[in-house]
Amino acid sequence: MSLSEDKAEIGHEHNAVATSGLHGTTDVERIEAPVTWKAYLICAFASIGGIFFGYDSGYINGVEGSLAFIKAVDGASATALSSSHQSLIVSILSAGTFFGSLMAGDIAEFIGRKWTVILGCVIYVFGVVIQIATPPNGSALGTMVAGRFVAGVGVGFESAIVILYMSEICPRKVRGALVAGYQFCITIGLLLASCVVYGTESMSSAAAYRIPIGIQFIWGFVLGVGLLFLPDSPRYFVKKGRLDDATNSLARLRGQPRDSEYIQVELAEIVANEEYERQLIPNTTWFGSWANCFKGSLWSGKSNLRRTILGTSMQMMQQWTGVNFIFYFSTSFLQSTGAISNVFLTSMIFTLVNVLSTPVSFWTVERFGRRSILLLGSFGMTVCLFVVAAVGVTVGFNKTHLVNGTTVANNLAAVNAQVAFIAIFIFFFASSWGPGAWIVIGEIFPLPIRSRGVALSTASNWLWNTIIAVITPYMVGTDPQDADMKSSVFFVWGALCLASLVYAYFLVPETKGLSLEQVDRMMEETTPRTSAKWKPTTTFAANMPAGGKLSA
Repeated sequence: MSLSEDKAEIGHEHNAVATSGLHGTTDVERIEAPVTWKAYLICAFASIGGIFFGYDSGYINGVEGSLAFIKAVDGASATALSSSHQSLIVSILSAGTFFGSLMAGDIAEFIGRKWTVILGCVIYVFGVVIQIATPPNGSALGTMVAGRFVAGVGVGFESAIVILYMSEICPRKVRGALVAGYQFCITIGLLLASCVVYGTESMSSAAAYRIPIGIQFIWGFVLGVGLLFLPDSPRYFVKKGRLDDATNSLARLRGQPRDSEYIQVELAEIVANEEYERQLIPNTTWFGSWANCFKGSLWSGKSNLRRTILGTSMQMMQQWTGVNFIFYFSTSFLQSTGAISNVFLTSMIFTLVNVLSTPVSFWTVERFGRRSILLLGSFGMTVCLFVVAAVGVTVGFNKTHLVNGTTVANNLAAVNAQVAFIAIFIFFFASSWGPGAWIVIGEIFPLPIRSRGVALSTASNWLWNTIIAVITPYMVGTDPQDADMKSSVFFVWGALCLASLVYAYFLVPETKGLSLEQVDRMMEETTPRTSAKWKPTTTFAANMPAGGKLSA
């Protein structure tokens, strides 16, 4: 047995002994303290990390349409980025984030959730420095790609572990709303990026892209420094056998004294669940820890394999909605159609709709549940995208003519209708799949594999983000080798949104109002289609005898 395994085993023995001093309960409604404003704000702070994701994804949408940036990358004679350069610059961030997400799962197990996010902030800022150094003389491609890759690694740390951290520290009754706050911050990041780019796009100097890039320092500084003053996850401390640290962390998060009955009861439940899960998923080697994510039957809802597939496919389906086509490429796509007079303003309006729509989920996710809003969101997105596609290929974006050398839409009313339905599509995404996918992946994994399960799920998001960012310029590009699909591309996204509706109905369970420990029990005892009716009847702590060994 390795030294790390020895320490872990000692920690679990300590858990079993220490639990005897905690106060368990059989009342499933009394395993958590009432939510205070202090506790609420502490838990919500980590969601600021979403601004990283949103801003870094959003600023490139506008910057790639800036003439100063185009000349810096493709030379003084260029008037638009080539499809290959556009694809590389946009997708390389997602590639870096994919690898960052995978690394973050291991690092979070070693140094903790909080410190992993702080390390991600440092890496992110280093990537920003490289991007700012991008020269304005036509040779900027290499520097820009390198900087976005490094920044992507930092965003990968943040995007995987902030969700893990928030899911583990948030009170169960508001966990969905608070984790939805992460998606809200993503939308704020996108909006801020649009505003900054809108203010700099007319600049002819390198400031047109260096200002949007440099502002990213703020997000890294605020999150990194702020987290220094917050506690780490009590579930991380329990897993490491550090119950005293877990007690202190939980007391701060819930706004209760250490010896509060609420703290003792919730900690007893966390410890008891950890002991139960440890019996099912024992300590093993580093490779074995990753292999645990893929153990069990594909047909068993409680198996680790099934949960890993659910988490990774949830993030895949979120990307398949096509929303990042709007946020990555709407500026260049609308420019290529010639149907919109001010594409920068239109893109900013799309982003504003995204911001204003996301808070709807704060209420609906706890009132109606995760599963319900995903189903409604999929239906709404499907209808909107098919309308956009049908109008576009008949009388909208695809039908233009030249006036004095300028491309003009034949039917401005039809074009405006397409823009309106794209905005409605964004509303349905922002109030459903946007936050919903992040909420679910933070809730479905048992503690022994939670950090790696969330990391794999987040890596899936970025893998598909990368794939979509690579292929989309060729789908809608106008170069001879491109497909030039124009509005027909929305038929593709609409069909995939229809697939997400079927997916959510058959595979996504309802986790509303349950503690993470109760979610484990629910996934053992029910199916996704009947999960909304499941109610907890006992606690893990109630099944723990004095010796510390649980009965299944």
